[in-house]
Amino acid sequence: MIRSLRPAAPALGLALLALPLLAGCGGGGGGRGSVLNQRPQAPCPRVALLAEAVDLTRYREGARPDLANMEVDARMTGFQARCDYASRAGGLDVTLRVQVAAERGPAATGNTAELPYLVAVTEEAESRVLNRGTDAVRVVFGTGDRRTTAQGEEMLVRIPGDARQAAEKVVLVGFLLSPEQLAANRRRGVR
Repeated sequence: MIRSLRPAAPALGLALLALPLLAGCGGGGGGRGSVLNQRPQAPCPRVALLAEAVDLTRYREGARPDLANMEVDARMTGFQARCDYASRAGGLDVTLRVQVAAERGPAATGNTAELPYLVAVTEEAESRVLNRGTDAVRVVFGTGDRRTTAQGEEMLVRIPGDARQAAEKVVLVGFLLSPEQLAANRRRGVR
């Protein structure tokens, strides 16, 4: 189960080539008291950004993809992740929050942009998607600002089953791209 901690968007697919980054998972330690009252730290699956999906360049609809028609150019710069044992159902809960940097293009008509992204849970070999979900991070440009940074809302990814087996899965994160955007990223390569 993957869900945003706000209303979820419909799930969509994306190419899955990963660039391993941070794995900053922490446990849900207990409060004060004896050792018996403290929960052990949960194991954490590998969390990575999709190499081909860390960049999103959006152009005015129907226009040629050139600088004059660019609305926004964004890069997923990282994420925060923490892991805890799932309640009752077993498995793991991974809470993610993406971080992005964005540049406002000459064709932008407002001071905000919604940047959709994808979270997928795969087998360790990253060849088979077990579950996926989408959300969006909103970037807001101040008056006269061309660049900004933003964090997304927290997204909960529940990986059911035995916690040790759940920790062997991989959680992949990247922008939700159109086929044209993905092809442009592949041509350009990692920036």
